[in-house]
Amino acid sequence: MVSIKVLGPGCANCRKLEEVAREAVASLGVQAEITKVTDMNEIIAHDVLKTPGLVINEKLVSSGRIPTPATVAEWVRAAMS
Repeated sequence: MVSIKVLGPGCANCRKLEEVAREAVASLGVQAEITKVTDMNEIIAHDVLKTPGLVINEKLVSSGRIPTPATVAEWVRAAMS
């Protein structure tokens, strides 16, 4: 199972990134645990300077932007290999 964390305070961009992550996982048909992280200490621990951040299997893959579902799907695919 893939672990995905959406890092941010809960703003509109953070919610949008969560939607994109869910869409990407659904398009791949894989199981993933998607967690929203709002604790600033944990966000900073992942070296995120600008939210929203996206962590897949404990690796920061995006920060400060909203990637496309296709891009997130590629990252998920890479994390599974």
